[in-house]
Amino acid sequence: MDGTQLTLLDIAPPERQSVDGARLELGQLEQHLWAAANILRGPVDAADFKTYIFPLLFFKRICDVYDEELAVALTESEGDREYALQPEFHRFQIPEDCHWSDVRAKTTNVGQALQYAFRKIEEANQETLYGIFGDAQWSNKERLSDALLVDLLDHFSRLPLSNSRVSSDVLGQAYEYLIKKFADATNKKAGEFYTPRGVVRLMVNILDPKAGETIYDPACGTGGMLLEAVHHVREAGGNVRMLYGKLYGQEKNLTTSGIARINLLLHGVEDFKIARGDTLRQPAFFEADSLLAFDCVIANPPFSLERWGEDLWLNDPYGRNVAGVPPRASGDYAWVQHMIASMAPATGRMAVVLPHGVLFRMGEEGKIRRRLLERDVLEAVIGLGPNLFYGTGLAACILVLRQRKAAERKGRVLIVDASRLYRRGRNQNTLETEHVEQILSWYRDYHDVEGAARNVSLDEIAQNDWNLNIARYVEPVDNVAAVSVAAAMANLKTALADAYAAEDRLAELLRAAELMPATIGGEANSNDHGEEA
Repeated sequence: MDGTQLTLLDIAPPERQSVDGARLELGQLEQHLWAAANILRGPVDAADFKTYIFPLLFFKRICDVYDEELAVALTESEGDREYALQPEFHRFQIPEDCHWSDVRAKTTNVGQALQYAFRKIEEANQETLYGIFGDAQWSNKERLSDALLVDLLDHFSRLPLSNSRVSSDVLGQAYEYLIKKFADATNKKAGEFYTPRGVVRLMVNILDPKAGETIYDPACGTGGMLLEAVHHVREAGGNVRMLYGKLYGQEKNLTTSGIARINLLLHGVEDFKIARGDTLRQPAFFEADSLLAFDCVIANPPFSLERWGEDLWLNDPYGRNVAGVPPRASGDYAWVQHMIASMAPATGRMAVVLPHGVLFRMGEEGKIRRRLLERDVLEAVIGLGPNLFYGTGLAACILVLRQRKAAERKGRVLIVDASRLYRRGRNQNTLETEHVEQILSWYRDYHDVEGAARNVSLDEIAQNDWNLNIARYVEPVDNVAAVSVAAAMANLKTALADAYAAEDRLAELLRAAELMPATIGGEANSNDHGEEA
C-alpha cells in the first residue's frame, strides 16, 4: 500500500458532501448495524455474528463509495462511462456482476452470489483486499437461507454508506461499537479478539507513540490497539499520515485478521500491514535472520497458551530464546521475549497484558524472569482489577519494558497495585477514564505512593528470589483508624450501658402490657447488672 494514498473520506470532493442527503448520525448507524446482527439471531450463534456482519458492512461501503466516485468521474467527463470506469478513478475495483446491487437483485442462491462477489473483489484488489472477507460459508443454506440473506441485504440497503453520507470517523466509531456489542454477546470467546478500551488506552498512553514511529501488535485481534495509537497521535496534534506504512500486526485467526483490516480501512487508515499467521511459530515481519524492529510494541496475547511451539524455540532462528525457553504449558514468556526481540535498539518500548502468574511462577519461567530483570529492561509492573477482561474473571497485569531506561529508572522497577481502580458492572468491570489517568500519573511520577505504588530496587527484588508478586512490595492502606485499649474499653462500657437501658425499657413495656410478671424470684426487677461504678 502506498503511504501517500488518500483516505476514502478524502476522495469525496467537498461539493458532494451533502448532495445525497443528510449525514448519518452515529447513534442512527449504531442502531442500524445492531439490528442487522439481530436478523441473524437464531440460525447463527452470537459468537459468529462478526463473521458475517463485518464483511457485509465493508462490501456495502466500498460499493457505495465506488458509485460516488463513478458519479464524480461521469460529471468530469460529461457522461463518458468508459472513461469513468477507469481504475485510476476508484480506490477499489468492483468487477462486473459483483456490485452490491447485483447481489441484492438475487432471490435464489444469494449466499453463492455473495461468495462469488467477495472472491472476485479480492482478486481484483490483491494488494489491499486479498482474503479480507474471510472464509465464511455463505452458501450453507441450512444456516443462511435465501430468505434470511434477502432480509439482511434489504436491511443494509436502507442506509447509504457513501462518503457524502457517512464519514470514515463515524463509520469507524460505529464499527468499534459493533465489536464491543459482539464481545458482550459472546463474553468468554470475546477475549480472543477484543481488549477492553480502557486497558488499551492505558497501554497506549504509557508508550506514548509519536507521529512517524513504527507500531507493532503481534497478537492484533481486531486491530484496536493499532487504532488507539492512531487516535493518540491525532489527539496530541500529530500528523497521523506519518503513521501510514508504519502500522504492523499479526493475527492467527483468518476471520479476525480480516476484521482488523476492515477496521483500519473503515477508519480511513489505508497503509498498514496486517499479516495472518502464528506469530510465535512463523513471525511475519523480519529482515534476513532478525525480526523487524519497532519503536512501540503492544499486545494482549492469549493467556498461558499451551503447545505454543516450544519445540521450534529450542533453536529459534530469530534469537528470541536468549532468556530461556518457556514451558510447553504456558507461552506467556514466549510472547514477552518475542516482543523484546521486536523492539528497536534505541527507542523501543513495549507494554503487554499477562496473567499474574508471570510475576511469581518458578521453574523455567522463574529463570527467564530473573534473566530479564538482570538485563534491566523491565520498567514497571501494573496490577489491574478483577473481571476487566472477557473470558476470565481473574485479574491481569501489564508489564512495561524499555530498551533504554531513563538514568533515574535504571536498576529499579515501579510496582503498581491498581487492583481497586475499576467500576463494577453486572457482568464485566470497566477501567474508566479517571482510573486510566490515575495509573498513568503514578507511572509517570515513578514515586512511592502509599498503598498504590513502590519504586523498588533490583537488589530488593533479588533478595525476594526475583519474585515480582505485587503484594510483596505494595501493602494496602488500612483505612480503619487504630484505637487505644483505653478508648476501646470506654466504647465497650458505653455500648453495654445503652444495651442495658434498652433492655430495661423493653421490660417496662412488657409489664405495662401484662406480658411480664412484676417480680422475678420474689424480688423487684431492678436495673442491677453488676456494672462497676
